[in-house]
Amino acid sequence: MNLKDLAEVLGVSQTTISRALNGYPEVSEGTRKRVMEAAARYGYRPDSRARSLATGRSMSIGMVLPMASPQEVVNPIFADFVAGAGGLLVERGYDVLLSLASGATEDEAGAYRSLATRGRVDGVILQAPLIDDWRIGMLQKLGLPFVVHGRTSNETSAYSWIDVDNRRAFRRATDHLLDLGHRRIALLNGLEAMDFAFRRRDGYVTALTARDITPDPALMYQQAMTETYGFATTCRLLDGPNPPSAVLTSSLLVALGVRRALESRGLRMGQDVSLVTHDDGLSYLPNGDDAPMFTSTRSSVRDVGKRASEMLLAMIDDPTLAPLQTQLEAALVLGPSSGPAPHSERTRPC
Repeated sequence: MNLKDLAEVLGVSQTTISRALNGYPEVSEGTRKRVMEAAARYGYRPDSRARSLATGRSMSIGMVLPMASPQEVVNPIFADFVAGAGGLLVERGYDVLLSLASGATEDEAGAYRSLATRGRVDGVILQAPLIDDWRIGMLQKLGLPFVVHGRTSNETSAYSWIDVDNRRAFRRATDHLLDLGHRRIALLNGLEAMDFAFRRRDGYVTALTARDITPDPALMYQQAMTETYGFATTCRLLDGPNPPSAVLTSSLLVALGVRRALESRGLRMGQDVSLVTHDDGLSYLPNGDDAPMFTSTRSSVRDVGKRASEMLLAMIDDPTLAPLQTQLEAALVLGPSSGPAPHSERTRPC
């Protein structure tokens, strides 16, 4: 059904329908509700080009995906974030414009400049911020509204972001294992140039130090978060002279690799070796709700995508808004993968 057909069904002008769907204040709430209900019933979605002409906006939100590694485009975390963000944006009549860039800084910078200078998008959602991230200063200079999924520790200027409290989440996870008697706890982290991974390591180290346990560099790893990384690293740890009794991972993918390594050695997860992971609530790789596979710190990345979109649209609608900043708490979900440390581990001096 097109705009003309919908106008005939409702007995109102095409202009009234456009204004109702675009949130113009001169349209009464009753008319707006009637138009919205009819649009949903008949499957009418405004053409983005027409809306652009009516509002002076592109009606698109941009995301730039740097292809630094072949896993990026199929990364389930990125896919769930885009699904959450895109679902909300589509409801509001926006398109998502995904630009691919090589791992080179100049290519990624060019992609952002193109989005801004050609008027192709009304705003940008920036993902995977580094501890030092040049993109924030660049977007501020371009004057393009943006929200960061995450944040960057070394940026002093004010900008909009939404992030999980990764430091607190991993301190809680480490404390959970320490309370169970574990003393040798391995950390299989993401790349620590990424701000989320830097904060997670800090939470882990802080928890150990608070119990007078000196963090052991031989138990701390960082790498792109894949199942093979979890498997290979755990095998190496288990084959070492002083293996850990527990492992903390930054991704469910890595946790699956840890589990495979334990099973290959005939070890029981949660009994011989405990495992705690961060769980992004992935739709295609669920940890489970009523009966989780792994003890985890859980925060839905799909929900974060939706909330990031809501923040960005609010900034586009009101350019005078001060930077919006949202910090979320991860829940500690208990599962069968963590249990008391073996007796020999509990009695080992710190």
